[in-house]
Amino acid sequence: MRAARTLGTLGATMADPSTSTTTSAATTPVLIVGAGPAGLAVAGCLQQRGVRATVLEQACGVGNAWRNHYQRLHLHTVKTHSALPGLPFPDDAPRYVPRQGVVDYLEAYAKHHGIEPVCGETVVSVEREGGQWLAHTAGGRRFSAPVLVVATGANREPVAPTLPGQDAFAGRVMHSRSYRNAEPFAGQRVLVVGIGNTGAEIALDLAEHGVVVALSVRSPVNIVKRDVMGRPTQLSSIALSKLPEPLGNALGSLLRNLTVGDLSRWGLKTPSVSPLHQLRHDGKTPMIDIGTVDRIKRGDIGVFPGIAMLTRDGARFTDGREQAFDVVLLATGYQAALQPLFGSVPLPLDARGLPTVLHGDGALQGVHFVGFDIRQAGGLLRTIAQQAERVAARIAA
Repeated sequence: MRAARTLGTLGATMADPSTSTTTSAATTPVLIVGAGPAGLAVAGCLQQRGVRATVLEQACGVGNAWRNHYQRLHLHTVKTHSALPGLPFPDDAPRYVPRQGVVDYLEAYAKHHGIEPVCGETVVSVEREGGQWLAHTAGGRRFSAPVLVVATGANREPVAPTLPGQDAFAGRVMHSRSYRNAEPFAGQRVLVVGIGNTGAEIALDLAEHGVVVALSVRSPVNIVKRDVMGRPTQLSSIALSKLPEPLGNALGSLLRNLTVGDLSRWGLKTPSVSPLHQLRHDGKTPMIDIGTVDRIKRGDIGVFPGIAMLTRDGARFTDGREQAFDVVLLATGYQAALQPLFGSVPLPLDARGLPTVLHGDGALQGVHFVGFDIRQAGGLLRTIAQQAERVAARIAA
């Protein structure tokens, strides 16, 4: 799994992990697995409370997922509500920070809090042993701590379903994780499967660079504008979430209908439930539009229903239409894949495989799960900052 790569120099000197072997574990007060925003936030909050931690990361450098996202990606949440505890984004950063700006910020955050990466340590299993949590890495090393923070994220492994007829398709099928920019697709016909935020933005990127592109959209989708009359929708979502749920849902649907409207003539159906209801109950973030809808209306991005099957030259859709494509790009999401890490110890997971608790108990005493709650209004980074403070306070206490 994506282990965190941050060796916490938080407080006093700890045992040197380089001396650990398969028979001797490096011991630390707190072990954090994952050096993305969640792992760094917990380490930073602990440092502020005088608690030292070791953060393990399978990659080299902090924020590895952000380093490998597609190049045009920006935060869809404002910088003032996306910073981790103890360090705001720079004053000169734009309202919606770009991908590289987030990477630079995470590096600055690690440096600010004295968090140094332990690179190349992929945690393959954890187990309880004598009141300690013992993490085994792929390289044969062991790390031990009474407190374990799992911060590997909801998007650890791509979900890439095999489509009917895929073996007969003469083109290329790839997951959106491998997409960086539109350049390799010049002169090709690309079908993007899925209209979540990733699929919608990749389709927009391809269209802006003159690539023939279409979306396959199987289900109704909630779409909201990133800004309405200069006000970030994130802030409106936070305000609506504080209202009684029926009222917040009604106002959310009204705002969606007024700003986005009925898109059925372009092949996009609107759910009967509000964006806020879908977020809270299904963990499904609305598609935050930054230009994709306008491109669809202009005909620059085609919209098809679900795929019935792939053909040799393209795809046949559930409405009977066929279209030729050279590339099928699966924007079909990710999974956390946490249960294999804990072996036979059952985890409190929802239907999507995400933890339903922040703090473990019973057989999971001393375990905390940070960065998996995708059901809160205001964005995941805001939720991570709040959770990191709560977890650090509980550990320090």
